Amino acid sequence: MFGFTEEQIANFGLTWGVGGFILLMLAIIANLARESKAGKFGTIILFVVLAFGILGFVAKNVLQWVLHI
Repeated sequence: MFGFTEEQIANFGLTWGVGGFILLMLAIIANLARESKAGKFGTIILFVVLAFGILGFVAKNVLQWVLHI
């Protein structure tokens, strides 16, 4: 498609598509904290707990980049 291989399209979707969803999830968490009037400590807890899966995804990509996989 448009001169790209399936692997290139999948890689693009994985990095930019999932990255966009991560930004959307962070915005949703921020909105949740604001609407629930969580305060500073509650907001920190929400971001730490709900964004923990994001950290795993980012760590996987960093490890792949460092190890050249």
